[in-house]
Amino acid sequence: MLRGLGAGAVLGAMPAWARGRSLHGGGAIRAGFDEVSGPVIDLAVGAGMRLVQGRRGHGVAVNGSVPGPLIRLREGQDVRLNVTNHLDEDTSIHWHGLLVPFQFDGVPGVSFPGIKPHQTFTYEFPVRQSGTYWYHSHSGLQEQTGHYGPLVIEPKGGEPVRTDRDYVLLLSEFTPLHPHFIMQRLRTGEHYFSRQRPSWTDKYPMSGAERRMWAQMRMSPTDIADVSAPTYTYLANGRGPKEGMEYLFTPGETVRLRLINGGAMTYFNVRIPGLAMTVIAADGQNVRPVEVDELQIAVGETYDVLVEPRGAEAYAIVCESMDRSGLALAMLASRPGARAAVPALRDPPLLTMADMGMNHGAGDSGHGGMDHGAMDHGAMNHGGMNHGEGGAARPEASHSMAGMSMRDTSLLPPDVAIGPGIDMVSMAPVDKQGDPGLGLRDAGHRVLNYRMLSALEPNADTREPSRLLELHLTGNMERYMWSFDGRMFDAVSDVPIRFAWNERVRVKLVNDTMMAHPIHLHGMFFELVNGQPPAHQPRKNIVTVQPGASATFDLTANEPGDWAFHCHLLYHMHGGMMQIVTVMGPEDRP
Repeated sequence: MLRGLGAGAVLGAMPAWARGRSLHGGGAIRAGFDEVSGPVIDLAVGAGMRLVQGRRGHGVAVNGSVPGPLIRLREGQDVRLNVTNHLDEDTSIHWHGLLVPFQFDGVPGVSFPGIKPHQTFTYEFPVRQSGTYWYHSHSGLQEQTGHYGPLVIEPKGGEPVRTDRDYVLLLSEFTPLHPHFIMQRLRTGEHYFSRQRPSWTDKYPMSGAERRMWAQMRMSPTDIADVSAPTYTYLANGRGPKEGMEYLFTPGETVRLRLINGGAMTYFNVRIPGLAMTVIAADGQNVRPVEVDELQIAVGETYDVLVEPRGAEAYAIVCESMDRSGLALAMLASRPGARAAVPALRDPPLLTMADMGMNHGAGDSGHGGMDHGAMDHGAMNHGGMNHGEGGAARPEASHSMAGMSMRDTSLLPPDVAIGPGIDMVSMAPVDKQGDPGLGLRDAGHRVLNYRMLSALEPNADTREPSRLLELHLTGNMERYMWSFDGRMFDAVSDVPIRFAWNERVRVKLVNDTMMAHPIHLHGMFFELVNGQPPAHQPRKNIVTVQPGASATFDLTANEPGDWAFHCHLLYHMHGGMMQIVTVMGPEDRP
């Protein structure tokens, strides 16, 4: 069956400049990817065994490889993608970041029924954009097992920057464990996969009083990632750090790296010791160039960066997991086999009171410039979306520390459902889009943050938003329940967030949990309210909301249909942190 996966596909030998090379031989499912292009593309989804650094596990592959083939399109073309499901279960493909008719967005139960076993579904749409994107399953937990791949769209008028080489670096994870086993273990004990929990004999830089404080709150300052190494082996284009992923260069060339985080649960901190990176695009959208030494890439995000390797024969592309339990690795090499030294993993970061929405001080205050109270918060019928009838008893605050309550639900707006799905409330959330991410606040070098991003081309719509929609990201770690406004997805699936046609809305996301959440909106781009002028607020489709903080974006609702809106941490989405956004069509306009 695996030999037949690619039959009929438009496959070609992908050149080394686009794929990179490997010194490692694969298993039944190949590591790395080929390239497909053209007006008609055939993709086949099948199952098999994967082998990564001696570890075997079940995999789901597209056209026989993990990642699936690089789909290369051109802005302005029409494309037909025939996806055949060779699995014994339903599957799907979501075109992450692409502007498509909602019925081709690929989310079962939201925009289409899914692809049944041994059947073919055809996606057909015009290509309306350019940039770096990716695709992945939205069925079950198949994304964890390898059902993802890169997608690059060439601009109609040519690239705005000149480069000598153009590479894709797709980051992800491998585990021999079945994803449903992982989900079951997280539900029965959320610390099951944690190997970094503090003890009285560890070497974390905490005083005895700090340890007692965390113990009294029944929380852990090392609760950075739900699943990490050694459960995960971190991958670069499907290859582990010992499997020789490399990209060739000639000194003096300009190399474009298209970074894609296709992981299920892992934030990666990316740096190239000895080389600066110039960020030129975020989530496929061009930004004004900004030079940094490191960046954190959330699950689902893409960044395009330029590097100019010169003095050394090799440079290490180091992609540490946010909790620093492991790394993905690739090499920029001036000759095959050239290697640079790989730095040791840095010390794991620790959460602080600020990560629980307390003691922010002046902090990274937001630049929204809009009075919440002055806006018509209820005009969208947010208050009428059956968010509880307002009569729910609000339990007494608990986990009090120095007069600051950890569960003071009286701080929440009345349309947040109070119940067992909430075990923490942020005391004083502030906008932290200037935060580079956990572990990078004192890095000692230039680290990217959202405030540094500015759209290269002016935004088409710079109207003032007509209203504010505030949504709270809520959860209960002990029960592994995740939600928006205290309601898990299965409880709100028939009550969507509604937007009128072409209305301009400001959305404020408040994170009441102590974990970072990458929130993804399907079908549309939004503009981060990050302090840039409205015409140059950066366009994205994913925003990380830091622990105990908030983030704000402006949205023009001009793509009619039903769209998924969710945390892109796979097990958080599966655990309930998802909503449906419905945009009314122009014919429904009053």
